[in-house]
Amino acid sequence: MYVSMREMLAKANREKYAVLAINCFNLETAKAVIDAAEEMHAPIIIDLLQDHLKMHLDYRYLTQPIIRMANNAKVEVAINLDHGQDVAFVKQCLQEGFSSVMIDASMYPLEENIRITKEIVQFAQQFNASVEAEVGDLGVVDGNQWTNTEMYTNPDDAIQFIQATGVDCLALSYGSTHGDYPEGYVPEFRFDIVEKIKQVTQLPLVLHGGSGAGEENIRQSVALGINKINVGSDFMKAQSLEIQKQLAKDAMIGYPELIHATMAAGKEVVKKYIEIAGSKNKAL
Repeated sequence: MYVSMREMLAKANREKYAVLAINCFNLETAKAVIDAAEEMHAPIIIDLLQDHLKMHLDYRYLTQPIIRMANNAKVEVAINLDHGQDVAFVKQCLQEGFSSVMIDASMYPLEENIRITKEIVQFAQQFNASVEAEVGDLGVVDGNQWTNTEMYTNPDDAIQFIQATGVDCLALSYGSTHGDYPEGYVPEFRFDIVEKIKQVTQLPLVLHGGSGAGEENIRQSVALGINKINVGSDFMKAQSLEIQKQLAKDAMIGYPELIHATMAAGKEVVKKYIEIAGSKNKAL
């Protein structure tokens, strides 16, 4: 069942759970994610990062096969362009069949972010596709450009942005960071940011940087109105560690067997996060 994020996040919003959005970059990772969602009877979002599509494998080679997987799946599946910053590229993805896109103009002043986002919202309407945007700015662990207080989402700006653009969901910066946190580190979340925006707008809200954010942080976020949680680093890390494990056991393991092992490891991470987000057994 291939759908946009609009319907699945509206249901999550009503029933107070979150849908997982997992960063994939090829057919094998997409299949592992969909298989995990089917086993958990959970709706799922395949996030395809703009940078991956430009550097690794072109969207024209990925989109239609993943759509076929989605249409054959027993649960609802959306394909979402993650952190689309190139307006022309975002529009190309919509034309290619993406059911959802994120236009990330969060690096611009608020008024410019609103202008760019409105352009994509209007363009996406002809494809019945949903649009995600971001107010605030998440940092990254790589290079130690961590999210700091100045980068947090201003609730008043977010409320103004939602009312001006008509987006389907909004990503917030309230304590998480993109990337893989140091061992044992759990970030502190500013839940008051989520609470105020949700209370005023009732819009589905999004947590980026879900990997390693801490189970209690995630559960509290969902309770306060987060309805989409992005996970990439933990999914990829599990597969990298499985490669190391398999090669340590058998340095000459066949490549197909190696890839199947990584897919199985990735599936387990997705299933764990589905459980935490509360979307198990929430598929239609």
